Amino acid sequence: MDHGERLQQLAGEVARLRTSIAADAQTRAWTHALKNWQARRLARTHVDLLGEPRHGPAARFFLQDLYGAKDFSQRDAELARLVPMLVRLLPEAALATIADAIEMDALSERLDLGVATQLRADDPMAIDEAAYADAYRRTGSRDDRERQIELIAAIGRSLDRLVRHPLLGRLLKAMGGPARVAGLAQMHDFLVRGFEAFRVIGGASAFLARIEARERAILEALYAGARAGWGEAPVPPSAPPPASA
Repeated sequence: MDHGERLQQLAGEVARLRTSIAADAQTRAWTHALKNWQARRLARTHVDLLGEPRHGPAARFFLQDLYGAKDFSQRDAELARLVPMLVRLLPEAALATIADAIEMDALSERLDLGVATQLRADDPMAIDEAAYADAYRRTGSRDDRERQIELIAAIGRSLDRLVRHPLLGRLLKAMGGPARVAGLAQMHDFLVRGFEAFRVIGGASAFLARIEARERAILEALYAGARAGWGEAPVPPSAPPPASA
């Protein structure tokens, strides 16, 4: 299966998942509450990255555009229609990156649905770390969770390489007008935000290593049975003692 076919298949899968969730008011409420709780957890765990001028845009892209609590139904519908244009215009490496992003989208949607159904909470304030930890362990598999983290790192590395492509930035900008005329503005804006967020980093290896290490540590803690304290923000290093006079 080439990247265009993979992208088409994954786009259809995530759209079907979200349509199914949206069709049931109770499931929709449970999933929305979970996603909001997770968004807060991610913002707490990665608060330092979000506050750094160099890394903040990329952190927001990951936490809001790739794995957030937004309503992505319009973006899903646009993606299904945008695939033929992407296949014609974008290089294979860019198609592979978008396919990875949509694979993570579909995987996260399936896992979130499972956790939300376990928790049955209509309000994110009714979810606590202990209840989430128990539901996390009962939902999906460790392989699924590890794949989720692998995709985060792979997407970041790919974006880091793509922003060095001399023509890709201009191509994305040139697609803006036709995308809007065709009613594909949200999907185009998503692609541009990802490109621009990584362009300003000037090398994303340290940023990605920090995210991956933290999320892997959380995975290990949860599968080791942790029920509290596993999602805390990193403790900043101690300041060096003042030099003696």
